[in-house]
Amino acid sequence: MKRNSGLFMHDKTYYEKLGFKCGLEIHQRLSVSKKLFCNCDAHYDKGSKIGDIERRQRAVTGELGGRDVSAEFESMKKKRFRYNIFDSKTCLVDIDEEPPQDLNAEALDIAMLISKSLNADVPDEIEPMRKGVVDGSDPSAFQRSMLVGYDGNLKIDKVEVGIPTIFLEEESCGIVAHDGDSVTYDTDRLGIPLIEIDTDPIIHTPIEAKNVARTIGLILRLSGKVQRGIGSIRQDVNISIIGGTRVEIKGFQDIEHMDEVIDKEIERQIGLIEIKNILKNRNAEVGIEKELSHVFMKTSAKIIRDQMSTKGIVIGLRLAGFAGLLSKEIGKGMRLGREMSDYAKTSGVKGIIHSDEKLDAYGISSDEMSDVKKELNVIDDDAFVLIVGKEDVCREAIRMVKIRAEMAFEGVPSETRAVSNEQTTRFLRPIPTGSRMYPETDVLPIVPSKKTFDKIDIKKTSVVLRKEIGIEQLAEQMLWSKYLHTYEDIRKRTGADPLVISVTLLEKFRELKRSGIDVDMIDDQTLVAIFNSYKEGVITKAGIEEILKRTPRNQKEVKKIIESEKLERISGSELKELVHKFEGTGRDKIRRIMEKYRLNIDGEELSKIVNRDDDGK
Repeated sequence: MKRNSGLFMHDKTYYEKLGFKCGLEIHQRLSVSKKLFCNCDAHYDKGSKIGDIERRQRAVTGELGGRDVSAEFESMKKKRFRYNIFDSKTCLVDIDEEPPQDLNAEALDIAMLISKSLNADVPDEIEPMRKGVVDGSDPSAFQRSMLVGYDGNLKIDKVEVGIPTIFLEEESCGIVAHDGDSVTYDTDRLGIPLIEIDTDPIIHTPIEAKNVARTIGLILRLSGKVQRGIGSIRQDVNISIIGGTRVEIKGFQDIEHMDEVIDKEIERQIGLIEIKNILKNRNAEVGIEKELSHVFMKTSAKIIRDQMSTKGIVIGLRLAGFAGLLSKEIGKGMRLGREMSDYAKTSGVKGIIHSDEKLDAYGISSDEMSDVKKELNVIDDDAFVLIVGKEDVCREAIRMVKIRAEMAFEGVPSETRAVSNEQTTRFLRPIPTGSRMYPETDVLPIVPSKKTFDKIDIKKTSVVLRKEIGIEQLAEQMLWSKYLHTYEDIRKRTGADPLVISVTLLEKFRELKRSGIDVDMIDDQTLVAIFNSYKEGVITKAGIEEILKRTPRNQKEVKKIIESEKLERISGSELKELVHKFEGTGRDKIRRIMEKYRLNIDGEELSKIVNRDDDGK
């Protein structure tokens, strides 16, 4: 069922016909002082680097006696992992050289609060587990994880979404460099408490998926106990359609384009199913690889010549019945040839060359092409793939291409994919299984307290905001805005007018961003200083915007900007004296004064003084 991406996003019937199934995994870092199983600082900011360690990782057997396919896949890459160590941010627990300490009780309380707010049951006994991760994101090759809530639910627009599981676990490392077979991570965020919320796969449309993610994100923010900023929350999406299988998409840090990415992924899966049917009709098959270095001994193709000059080789693979399918678009910017290339790249090559491309663009001659076809027994409906590089890398890369080519006969591979810059997806690894879970023998089972928690109430917060701000539309925008906690922080600490705060954060910020000013670089402490200056009558509303344009970083900078730009408010007797220096009356007088002192005078106060003077005359 082909269509242009996005046209059917609101058509529930269309997705029902596709057999569309979708579930979410929401991961959110908690705002606590200490990490989950040690006393290291859990505030996500860089400390002082004091050294690094290097490790290799391998898959281990899970609780049920099997090995997770995604873990084995990562192990086969044989990568070296380097971990930067930071003062006060990293300890021996993080690098698995010391047993874990007691569980962070504050983090567990927050997890209980969120679980109760999602109407989930809490286990009588919490069992810490180890979840194998050998992609290098944890020096120990596992994360500690524990079920803290189950059988929850969330009502959105009269639709109930099941929340089968809620986990409390450790955050992973942050990748900072990738160089061939070596990857470097920072350990400063490693071990920060993280909550994972999973939904049932009953979401009906891409738009609905985004709405569910937004609502869960709002509940997390309303707790007041989660970190903010880029990377502090991540959403994974699980998708399948009829004729396909489950695909996990990782890496949604901003859900703005979630519906578009899901829709493009559906388009990709429809395209792969079409290719599957074409291959079946053609009786296609994957051939045997063959070294073809001798064909290119005198080649003019630079990409091949450069590799062969350093003892590289060329390997070819016949794909019988695949002609035209490697370049067939299965979605905007997505092709089967690119997917094969993504698999090959996991072995260390930069990509593949295939027969659906314009090979003369590489410098490959017609004679060389004819020789390749002859060596591989390629005929009209066949395609071929070439890989060039070091022998061991080439042979592993061609093996990965064969795996992906064989998967084409099944249609949609069960994969974990990442969101790319083009709002499409790319292959990461096979989808993980339960085999990567096994008991944590260094931590005793935990009996949660019987504390009673007040559930987080979105409706109650909405009512409060409408009352404070006074404009229903603006209050609703603030409720769903990422600036909600910033607004609440400024209001509580300064007592400034809620309407002025909300207009600044929702409207002025947007205008300034469009003009190229990165107002998100201004932290909450500095914003509090700005609004304190406004509340205390030091500056006017217009002065707030002028200060924001200069993106101050702290309270001292705010004061310097006010002084250097002469933004001090003119008020009271000083304003009265200024008014008396201007001739005229009414609006004309107000206009002339504001033209000269717009940033220093509050228009409402000026109008009262001028009108009072006019009445006195």
